[in-house]
Amino acid sequence: METDNNLLPEQKARLKIDKQLNRAGWDVVSRDEYVPGHALAVREGLMQGNTESDYLLFIDNKAIAVIEAKREENELGEDVAAQAEGYCTHPQSWYGLWTRDLIPLVYLANGKKILFKNLLDPDSDYVELSEMHSPKKMLRLTGQKSPYGALPRIERKGLRDCQFKAEEALEDSLRAGRKKNLAVLATGSGKTYLACLASYRLLNYTDTRRILFLVDRNNLARQTESEFSLFDRTEKNQPMSDLYEIRRLRHEADANGDICISTIQKLFALLTDQTLTDGNEDQEDEQYTADEEKTAEEKIDLGNDLKLKPDHFQFIIVDECHRSIYGKWKAVLDYFKDAVILGLTATPTPEAYSFFNNNIIEQYTYDDSVVDGVNVPARIYRISTQVTEHGGQIQKGKEIRETARAKGKQDSYIADHTVEYGSENLDRSIVNVDQIRTVLAAYRDAIYNDLYPSREPRWEYIPKTLIFAKNDYHAGQIVAMAKEVFAEKFPNGVPDRFVQKITYSSGDSNALIRELRTDKEFRIAVTVTLVATGTDVKPLEVVMFMKDVRSDTLYTQMKGRGCRTISDDKLKEVTPNADGKDCFYIVDAVGVTEHEKYIPKPAPGGKKKFLNLEQVLEHLAHNEGSDENLILLRDYCATISNRYENHPIFGRHLEEFIHQFGYDPRSLAEKINTALSTQSLPPYLGPSNANTARMNLITPFIMDLEARRKLLELQKGYVVTTDDSDRVLYSGFSKESARTYIQNFEKYLDDHRDSLEALRIIYNAEDTQITHSMLIELRDRLLMENPPFRIKQIWKNYKLLDTAGNVDDPDDKENAGVLTDLIQIVRYAYKKTPKLTGMMKGYSQRLNLYYGQHQRTLTADQMEVMRQIADYVIRDGAISMGELNEVNTDLWREGVIQFGAPVLKEEMNILAKFILKAA
Repeated sequence: METDNNLLPEQKARLKIDKQLNRAGWDVVSRDEYVPGHALAVREGLMQGNTESDYLLFIDNKAIAVIEAKREENELGEDVAAQAEGYCTHPQSWYGLWTRDLIPLVYLANGKKILFKNLLDPDSDYVELSEMHSPKKMLRLTGQKSPYGALPRIERKGLRDCQFKAEEALEDSLRAGRKKNLAVLATGSGKTYLACLASYRLLNYTDTRRILFLVDRNNLARQTESEFSLFDRTEKNQPMSDLYEIRRLRHEADANGDICISTIQKLFALLTDQTLTDGNEDQEDEQYTADEEKTAEEKIDLGNDLKLKPDHFQFIIVDECHRSIYGKWKAVLDYFKDAVILGLTATPTPEAYSFFNNNIIEQYTYDDSVVDGVNVPARIYRISTQVTEHGGQIQKGKEIRETARAKGKQDSYIADHTVEYGSENLDRSIVNVDQIRTVLAAYRDAIYNDLYPSREPRWEYIPKTLIFAKNDYHAGQIVAMAKEVFAEKFPNGVPDRFVQKITYSSGDSNALIRELRTDKEFRIAVTVTLVATGTDVKPLEVVMFMKDVRSDTLYTQMKGRGCRTISDDKLKEVTPNADGKDCFYIVDAVGVTEHEKYIPKPAPGGKKKFLNLEQVLEHLAHNEGSDENLILLRDYCATISNRYENHPIFGRHLEEFIHQFGYDPRSLAEKINTALSTQSLPPYLGPSNANTARMNLITPFIMDLEARRKLLELQKGYVVTTDDSDRVLYSGFSKESARTYIQNFEKYLDDHRDSLEALRIIYNAEDTQITHSMLIELRDRLLMENPPFRIKQIWKNYKLLDTAGNVDDPDDKENAGVLTDLIQIVRYAYKKTPKLTGMMKGYSQRLNLYYGQHQRTLTADQMEVMRQIADYVIRDGAISMGELNEVNTDLWREGVIQFGAPVLKEEMNILAKFILKAA
C-alpha cells in the first residue's frame, strides 16, 4: 500500500475530499460498486462524450451533484468551474435526474477549499463552504423530498458489527418498502442503543414525526427513557433529549412527544380512553410476567372510539417482541397500520417470525456473542434436596403457621393429622423454611469450594447473586433465611444491605437495581420478575433459580441477566476478591435446566374482556346482573369450592365459610346454573332496571360484605409455613453441560493435531521439547476458538465427568497459571496417559533424578542455577538460551559462568526432558 509521501498531489487531494464526503454522510464508491437507493458519491462518474466527472453524487438513484476535484495548489478558477458545469449539463441519458437534463448542484474542491453553486438559481455565484453538504442539505437546496434518500452513511466506528449490520439492513428494508423488520440480537449486544440510533436517523433525516417505543415492563420504560435521553451519536454530538421531546407515557399529553415510551398495556388504556394511573408499576410488572407463564388470554377489543389517529406514530419499536403481543395485544399494533415496525428480541418465537413476515434484518445469537466476547458462557451448578424433588410432610402435632394472601392476616394451629404434600405445592401454598435453609446453605458452601476456589474467601464479597423466587412472600422468606445461613460467616452480624429483596413491595426498584450494580455491600438480590428481562447488571456472576420456569423465552431472558461481560478492573470495584469474569453460574435448585420448556403461543380469537372476582362483585353490587356476570360468579364459586373441599390443610376455611354464612359457595353456583340452564330468568335490560329475579339469586350473598370478603380471601388463597427437615441429595456441576464442553474441546484437538506444533508433538509422541512459545500459541488458539477453553475450566470439566478417580483435583490456589498443565490435558485427551495429573505433582522427584543422572556431580552453585531454570520450565515449558536471557539475564549470566554456554544449552535440554515427563 502506498504511503501519503508516495502519492501524487491529485491523489492526496482526493483522499482529503473522500474524508470530507464521508463526514457529510456520503459513501464514496467506484462505478462498479454502485448500489441503488443509497446516498453515494461515485468516483469518475461517466458523462456524455465518454468524459468523467471526478465525483458524481446520487440520491435515490438520481444524480444531484457534480464535484470537480483538483490538487491543493489549484485556485479553483473559472476554467475549473466551466469544466464542472459542463458535466452538469451533459449527464448520461440513462441516469435518473432530479431536474430535467440538468444535475443541479456543482462543487469545486481541492482538499483545502470547497466552492459551491446551485445551478437552479440563475443569479447565484460560487460561495465557499466550511464543509461538504449532506444528502439532507442537498435535497433542501433543490426543493426535493425523498422518503429515505437523506439518510447519510452510517459511521461504523463505535458500533458493534451486529448493530451496524442491523441498522444498515433496516434502512435497506425501508427503502425496499418493507414495514415489518425483526432484529434477533443476543442479550447484552446493545438492542436499545440500536433503537436510539434508528430513531435519531429517522427523526432527523426522514419525514418521521413521532416514534413509539414499546417495552414490556415499566421499569424498562424508565431505563429506556434514560438511554434515549443520553444518546449523543448525533450530528453535533448533542444528547437526544436536547433535540427531541422524549416522554414516558403517564399522561395523555405524553403521547405527543417526539419519542413516546410505554408498555402496551398503558398504550391500550390511552387508546380506549381509560384513566392512566400512577399506581405501583413494579406490581404491574410482576403481574405481567406471572401472566406470561399462564395459558393464553382472549384478545383485547379496541372498540371504535379511539383517542389517537392510526397515523399518530410513523415508527414503532417493539422491545422483547417475542411476547404475546401478537395474540392478546396484536390489535394495538394492527391499529397503527401504516407505521414502520422494528422488533427487537433475543428469543424469537415462531409467532414473532410470522408477524414480521420472516424479514430478519440481523440474527446475532448468544453463541455469536460469546465468541465475540460480548457475553460470557454459562455453567450449571445443580442443588437437589429431598423436599424439592419429592415433597414432604407436616407431622401430626406440628404447629402450622398460616398467612392469608388477601390481607397478610396470620394464624397458627396444631396439625391434628399428618399431611403429605408434593413438590408442586412447595413455596406456592406451602413454604418449608428448612428447604430454603438447606438450598442456601448448599450454595454458601459451594461458593469458595466449587464455584470460585481460586478466590480469597471473603464473605463480605461473595459473587453478586440474583435469586428468582416464586412470589413476593417466598422472596421475603429467602431473604430472611439467607441472613440466617450466612450469619455464621459474619461474627459481627450480616451487613444490613448484604441481601435484599427487589420486588413490588420493596420500594424503589430502580434505586435497588442501581445499588446491585455498584454497591459493594449488596451481594444477594432476591426478585420475582422485576429483574427478569432487560436489566443490565454486569457484575452479576450467579443466577440462582428457586422457582421453576416453563416458558422457554422467559427462562432464556432470566438466565441472561448473568451473561454480560465486564472488565477485570470494573468487576474488582464491586467484588474486590474477583480475578475476572470468564463465565457465569446458573445455580439450579429446582430442576429448571433439566426439563423441556414450551414456547408461548398467541391467544385464540374472541373479544371478551374478563373481570376478576373483585370486579365481578363490584359490578353485581351495582345491579349489573347480566348473564356474563352471573356466569363468572358461578364459575368462581364452583372453582373455590373445588379447591377447598377435602383439602388436608386448607379445607377448614371452606368449613368456616359454611358455618359462618350458612351455605357453601357451590350451592350459590348451582342456584345460578339452574336458573340460567332452564332459561327461567327474564332478559337483562341494564343496571337502571329492577332486575329483581336475577338479583334475587344472589341477594343474600351480595348484601353481606363479610361473605364477599371471605370469598375473596378464599379465592386469593393461603400460605402455610413449616420447618420440617430437609437434606441435600446432590450438589455439583451439571454433567450434561460438561460433556458438551469436553466434546467440543476434544473435537478442536482432533481437527488441529497436524496444524498446531504442540498438538502434533504430543499426538505423535515425538521426542521433541514442547517449548514456551508452542504452549503460548496453543493457549491463544484455544481462547480464540472459544473463550471458555481456559486451562482451569477444561480441567474442572474433566474432573466433573470423572467417575473412576483418574482426574486429580485442580490445585487452583497454589499452582494457578501453570501453562504446562496444557501438556497434561492434551495427553489425557489424546489417551496418551490414563490419568490427568498436574505437572507439579512429582516435580521435586524428577528434578532430583536430573541431578543424579550424571556420572559427575554438580556443584552446589550449578544445582542452584538448574533449580531456578527448572522453576521456569515446570510452569511455562522448555526455554532456549535466548529466552532465558530475556526473562532473567542475571540467571543466564550465572549459568554461562557455571557451565559455559555450550554445556548450559545441553544441560537445559536434558533438564526439560526430565521436568516435562508425564507426571
